[in-house]
Amino acid sequence: MEIVRRQNYIDKIEKSFGKNLIVVLTGQRRVGKSFLLRQIRDEKSSHSSNNVVFIDKELRKFDFIKTYQDLNAYVGERLVSDKLNYVLIDEVQDIAEFERSVRSFGAEPNVEVVVTGSNAKMLSSDLSTLIGGRYKNIYIQPLNYGEFLEFHHLDDSDDSLAKCLEYGGMPGLKKMGLTKQDAREHLKDIYNTVLLKDVVLRNQIRNVVFLENLVKYLADNTGKLISTSNISKYMNATGEKVSSTIINAYLAHLCEAFMIRRVNRFDIHGKRLFETNEKFYFEDHGIRNALVGGTREGDIEKVIENVIYQHLVRMGYEVNVGQLRAGEIDFVCTSPEGGRIYVQASYIIADEATRKREFGNLAAIRDNHPKYVISMTPLVSRSTHEGITHLGLRTFLTCGL
Repeated sequence: MEIVRRQNYIDKIEKSFGKNLIVVLTGQRRVGKSFLLRQIRDEKSSHSSNNVVFIDKELRKFDFIKTYQDLNAYVGERLVSDKLNYVLIDEVQDIAEFERSVRSFGAEPNVEVVVTGSNAKMLSSDLSTLIGGRYKNIYIQPLNYGEFLEFHHLDDSDDSLAKCLEYGGMPGLKKMGLTKQDAREHLKDIYNTVLLKDVVLRNQIRNVVFLENLVKYLADNTGKLISTSNISKYMNATGEKVSSTIINAYLAHLCEAFMIRRVNRFDIHGKRLFETNEKFYFEDHGIRNALVGGTREGDIEKVIENVIYQHLVRMGYEVNVGQLRAGEIDFVCTSPEGGRIYVQASYIIADEATRKREFGNLAAIRDNHPKYVISMTPLVSRSTHEGITHLGLRTFLTCGL
């Protein structure tokens, strides 16, 4: 079987070893966390000076490990005192009070711990409570455009970009192939698994029908400002009365399962965050497309905005929606070093009215931070208009900013 290495994540994991840190790989189910863990297992097992203890909670053979006591017993019997031990646990949140064991193993000499999980709240809250800052969280996203090309043996072209925009970046599509029916069935299977295991069962949700309708509503309104009160009014109009409190809870559960990402509004002039009317983007736009169905002709702007958002996050930016008195900026992005950029997402800038709208809002920002418009306008790779950089989407996805 051909093995495709996601080297950037492997490097991040390797850099965390030897620093007395517990490595936590987080992200939606089926984004490739398990495969990365198996790659670490195989690589470390190839050296005689290492001892690897590997647990995959999605396999029946490990069903007996239900509590931290079971985990302590299983791992404790397999540690070797005169070797460097790697304790690797896949889907660790399925073990009750796992954090007690993880903390204990991480404190032992000659032990490196890597765990994966599909629930952001459980991992962050439980680990931070017990071990403070002694863990390194590595967020695993679906394939980026370059990885998509590598996985599917495609050249960089408009046709390949169209496939990426349609099917998204779930690694399992490599086996299924990029045919519409097979790909959509695979993506819907992933969606159903995430919804059932990581949202419904974990949070004991009873109104599953409403939850499914809520996800479809978010898919239809990707990139639009959304308020829970408006969702409540919409649902009431369809005959289903649901309070804003319940909607907020369901949205939080979907975010914790990494199905969607919540993006807050940022007042560019006042330099503060708003607490209402947010945007939601899907972790994988292919799953979003599978839920919506149809072709991308009617919603390509939403898909492009979702793709640009995810790639900005992948580049390390904290991303918010920009709010001006005269209009909206799609993304206000802050780097870990504190630098800021502004980004507008567009499909095709074909006339002066569209150009004025997309570039005009950016021009209205009276500061010197870099400003970008990213679009699929034909023949545009990189150009400048009144100090604002215009990037083609393919250029952005392959070369960044």
